[in-house]
Amino acid sequence: MEIGERLKNARLEAGLSQRQLCGDVITRNMLSLIENGSARPSMDTLTYLAGRLGKPVGYFLEEDAVLSPNQPVMAAARQAFAEGAWEKTLSVLKDYRGGDEIFDWEADLLLAMSAMALAEEAIAQGKLPYGATLLEEARCAGERTPYFDAAQEKRWHLLQARLRPETGEKLSLDEELMLKAQALLEREPGRAAALLETMDDKNGPKWQLLRGKAAFALQEYEAAAKILSCAEEVFPQETAPLLEVCWRELGDFKRAYEYACRQKK
Repeated sequence: MEIGERLKNARLEAGLSQRQLCGDVITRNMLSLIENGSARPSMDTLTYLAGRLGKPVGYFLEEDAVLSPNQPVMAAARQAFAEGAWEKTLSVLKDYRGGDEIFDWEADLLLAMSAMALAEEAIAQGKLPYGATLLEEARCAGERTPYFDAAQEKRWHLLQARLRPETGEKLSLDEELMLKAQALLEREPGRAAALLETMDDKNGPKWQLLRGKAAFALQEYEAAAKILSCAEEVFPQETAPLLEVCWRELGDFKRAYEYACRQKK
C-alpha cells in the first residue's frame, strides 16, 4: 500500500475531511495530490499529518505485508536519531542493506540528516575537512530520497557556505538555491518550487520566471499565469508560450490568442 493510500484510509478512519486534516499547514490541493499518489510529502509534512491522524510516522512509511531484513537496523537507527546520537545513527546504518523498497528512502533521510548534524558540530569546532566529508555524505544520501526537502536543502547550503574561505568572490545563498532549483526544474518541479520558496528574495524577474515555470510544470495554471505575468517584461520570449497555454487551460481564449500572436511577431 502506498503512502498516499495509507494517509487517505487513516483520514477516513478518523472521520476528517481533507480541509480539516490540512489545517493551515498544507493546502487541500497538495493533500489531494499526495493521497492520489501524484506527489510525495516531505518528512515535515508527513510528521504533521501523522500527528493529526494519531499515527506514528513509521505507519505510513512501512509496508506491513512485506518483511524486511532491515527492520532491526531501522528500529535502532530511529531510536539513535530520536536521542540525537548522530554518530550512533551513522554507525547503525552501516549495517543497512540497500535495495529495500520499504526503508531505502527513510534510511537515506536519517543518514543525510545525521551527517549534516555532525557536519555542523565539526564546522563549529574548526574541523573543516571532516565537515566537508560529512556534507558530501549528506548530499549523496539526500539526492537518493524525496524526503530530503527544501528546508534540508537550504540547511545544507548554509553549512556548505560556512566551509568556504572568507576571501574571494562567492555566490550568495539565494544564488545557490536558485541554481539548484533551476537544475531540478525539469525532472522535479515540485522540489524546485519548494526550494525557490525558501529564498529570501522572491521579487526578482529570474525568481518569478523559474517559479512560474515550476507552477506550469505542476499544471497549476492559475498560479503560473500570475507569476509569469510578472516576469514577461524581462523574459518575453520565454513567458509568452507558457502564458498562452495557461490562459487556454483557464478558458480565457482571448488572452491565449493575444499571447499566440505575440510569438509570431
